[in-house]
Amino acid sequence: MNEFLLQTLKICYTSIGIITITGYWPTIKDLYYHKKPSANTTSYIVWTICSVIALIYGIFILHDLSFIFVSGVGFICCSIILFLSLKFKK
Repeated sequence: MNEFLLQTLKICYTSIGIITITGYWPTIKDLYYHKKPSANTTSYIVWTICSVIALIYGIFILHDLSFIFVSGVGFICCSIILFLSLKFKK
């Protein structure tokens, strides 16, 4: 039973990557398609830095593919929003 719970938790944790994409998608869509400056650039600078640190930690320290996937998705989404936000701010 314990193994079943651990596997279920791993699946749930990995699914956070998909949930992350759906959470960031409205902001990405506003920035990319509608050119709406709907993102706080300062927040996304902080979140992008934090997510790249988490990704590097996952790669070099944890060696956990689920964590690397989730933190990588977060980093990619934050980076896209930050890039688009800075691009359309000018």
